[in-house]
Amino acid sequence: MNIYGVRSIYRFEMARWFRTLTQSIVSPIISTSLYFVVFGAAIGARMGEVNGVSYGAFIIPGLVMLSLLSESISNASFGIYFPKFTGTIYEILSAPVSTFEVVAGFVGAAATKSVLLGLLILLTARLFVNYHIAHPLWMLAFLVLTAITFSLLGFIIGIWADGFEKLQIVPLMIITPLTFLGGSFYSIDMLPPVWQKIALINPAVYLISGFRWSFYDVSDVAVGVSLGMIALFMLLCLGIIYWIFKTGYKIRP
Repeated sequence: MNIYGVRSIYRFEMARWFRTLTQSIVSPIISTSLYFVVFGAAIGARMGEVNGVSYGAFIIPGLVMLSLLSESISNASFGIYFPKFTGTIYEILSAPVSTFEVVAGFVGAAATKSVLLGLLILLTARLFVNYHIAHPLWMLAFLVLTAITFSLLGFIIGIWADGFEKLQIVPLMIITPLTFLGGSFYSIDMLPPVWQKIALINPAVYLISGFRWSFYDVSDVAVGVSLGMIALFMLLCLGIIYWIFKTGYKIRP
């Protein structure tokens, strides 16, 4: 494995992130803080508890996931799209680095950024809501696995997109709505029986449910199922990326 090649890509992507701290960190934290103020403090004070957890604390895992998914996709998609846009991707493809090493550099950097942002949001939440983490290692595992998986998805989107506007289509029109409908602000047990079954089609339900379990020992679906869904989606993304590099789809003329 060419560790120097992976490290070069990783360090370049991390350096670009630190140059745009206001957009990359401050903006998502402020946006999430507004959710805590409106839903956690204002509305939460009138809603009582959900599954034995105060509403303000209950929504924390969902809000972290909301930011984590969108940032993982955005970081990875822009990271690989920009070399395509400038033409420097051909230098990467001609360099002595394998497909795995290219993906490891870009996806590793995107996942690192997302995990750091998720942890910062958790720290910010302390200013608004008291919460506890029942399984901190599992919480970190869900955080890292989800960040890697959706960074892989973002990598695919960055290869597929042929314009800056397309980079935002999937996060804004698919991922964000699915996350809102996946139990970020409620438990699917609160839905009518028919809608509970329909909600299980939404993959975001499994991500948020597993992540919430690591906090409060409560979940809408079994934890093993949540982990299985993440693993399945990760394997699917890896398979698509393998096909992209094997066929040269949108990366070779």
